[in-house]
Amino acid sequence: MLEVSYTLRGCRGAQHHRIPKRRLLQELGDQKIPFKGPSNQGFQQLWDSSYSGLVLRRACSLPAELHCRVQAALLTLRKKGCLLRDLVRVRDRDVFTSVSRALLGEPGHTYRYLDTRLFAIPWHSEDTEFKGQNCCDPGLRAACKALWELNSFFCLDVSQLKEGDRLAQCAKVVQETETKASDEADVESKHSEDSRNSEVGDSESRQSEEGDTESKHSEEWDVESKHSDEGCPASKREGEWETASKHSSEEGESSHGKAIDSGLEPSEGKYPTLAVKTADLPPIGSRGELHVAHLKHSRSDYHIEAKGEPESCSEHSPPRGFTRSAKFNVTLLNYMDPAATSHLKEEPYYGMGKMAVGWHHDENLISHSPVAVYSYSCHDNKGESGEGSSEKASWRIGLKVAWDIHTPGLMLPLQSGDCYYMRDNLNSTHQHCILAGDAARFSSTHRVAECSTGTLTYIQSRCQEALCNLHADPETGSHSLTTLRPATMQHCEEIHNEVEFEWLRQYWFQGQRYTRFCSWWSKPMEELEKDWKLMETMTMLFLAKVEEDDEEEEEGQVDESRRDMAETLLSALIDRHQQRQTWRDRCHSSLAQTLPPEEAPVDRPFWGVDDPGMPLPFDLADIINRVESLLWRM
Repeated sequence: MLEVSYTLRGCRGAQHHRIPKRRLLQELGDQKIPFKGPSNQGFQQLWDSSYSGLVLRRACSLPAELHCRVQAALLTLRKKGCLLRDLVRVRDRDVFTSVSRALLGEPGHTYRYLDTRLFAIPWHSEDTEFKGQNCCDPGLRAACKALWELNSFFCLDVSQLKEGDRLAQCAKVVQETETKASDEADVESKHSEDSRNSEVGDSESRQSEEGDTESKHSEEWDVESKHSDEGCPASKREGEWETASKHSSEEGESSHGKAIDSGLEPSEGKYPTLAVKTADLPPIGSRGELHVAHLKHSRSDYHIEAKGEPESCSEHSPPRGFTRSAKFNVTLLNYMDPAATSHLKEEPYYGMGKMAVGWHHDENLISHSPVAVYSYSCHDNKGESGEGSSEKASWRIGLKVAWDIHTPGLMLPLQSGDCYYMRDNLNSTHQHCILAGDAARFSSTHRVAECSTGTLTYIQSRCQEALCNLHADPETGSHSLTTLRPATMQHCEEIHNEVEFEWLRQYWFQGQRYTRFCSWWSKPMEELEKDWKLMETMTMLFLAKVEEDDEEEEEGQVDESRRDMAETLLSALIDRHQQRQTWRDRCHSSLAQTLPPEEAPVDRPFWGVDDPGMPLPFDLADIINRVESLLWRM
């Protein structure tokens, strides 16, 4: 019997978890923790009792028209080269993600994970002020808009699903699995509470968490409870939800068709508009009935109705409605072809199979906000889904309760076009992994990103805060500082570092990937760089004032405010110098050198020693020595 149980969900940071992870694996030894798939007895009960925040929407319950546009959009984005592997930072080391990805979302939004800030390609929705901006070609704009339509569908649908619908979906999964043979059906779990001992597995496939990090083939590396530096203050958690106007009571007739016809090619700029309105969203029935109706075409009378009916489902009283709608502001697109991947790590705890993405919590989200995922598997470059092929192993999502080796894991197969939602606190209390199938797969993962410090508007306002302390003479153009108070200067220097390291260097570290196919960020980044250069001037003036006072001050008369100024300046310079060196090393690392020129990191901003346009040198070591020496004399 396994006697060890870890419940460290509240512990933050990967460093805190390395020793417990090793101990957990050592305690397991040659055993595996049980898990249940749809073919296992007790699967539905386990889902209901321990994974109730997971909701599955089968492909047949979404409009075929929406499937067509979304899947064609994903293929277009891949064809244009928008989906690229990220060079992320894990435990002070750079590693490539195993999946290729791109971020789409609200204009000016970013999403930060694993010390990497992704910059969103705008949705190009019709109701945005950026509608007429020619930042990319019509094909890309149309593809982005199709994903915005999917996002609009998810925003309302994720909140309208009720308990009865989830159980009905669960029952259908069980029924479908019982009627077809699959590789997952061979994985048996013990079916009684007394058989919590796991099956003996291949011990060679298990690795320590340190070993997981070394492998370079998992996206988020079992980073348990890892939180972004952009944590969500409590005051920001309110107001992120809005009330949906009403639930429709109409019931649609089944008309599900194949999501993508065999001859469909993603045609640039030819995605008909699908208006998703509150009144048009799918009404969700109780007692096992799932209805999708009245998604109407905004420019015609096109009308899509679909209904999936599980053949058997336990009786439930009509569930209470859940009327708050999520405001997904970004979607992280992922693409992976297992056939083109040299190595996939084995899932170490349960023996679930090969992992495309390791165990993780999704980062940088508003607390308790849902996540909605659209999954699309295709077996060739033309987007053929091959749904009828039983020879292809399906992709699956695995879930586990974080740091709990007694609750069995859950494994759910995904058909092409399926969607799933992680609601309530599932993402924070549980972890999930993605288990690779045989076919190439896209996913669109819609999130409520915590953006209090992650939007263009935010960083522009921060720049204005800092530059308020810089006065420009209208006649001569010369600059001077408005105040020399240490607290003000510290605030300005913190903003200076934030602009350089959280925005400029993050953006250029990803090379020319944004400007190659979408120029939306080009102008804003140029403006940020201009503001940053003015902050370099502020630092120069701050330094000059500290050193000037040192020359004028009589011996023995130490001004405490000047000491505070020097200490404030020194702290900012040391941080800046160290971070610049880290980014330089990352830009010139062996991994970075393997990327093609258009994707390779750019060490920017960078300037030579004698650059007359820069007020201070790039290398700050000499200035740091001067300030340290000054403090020693005080």
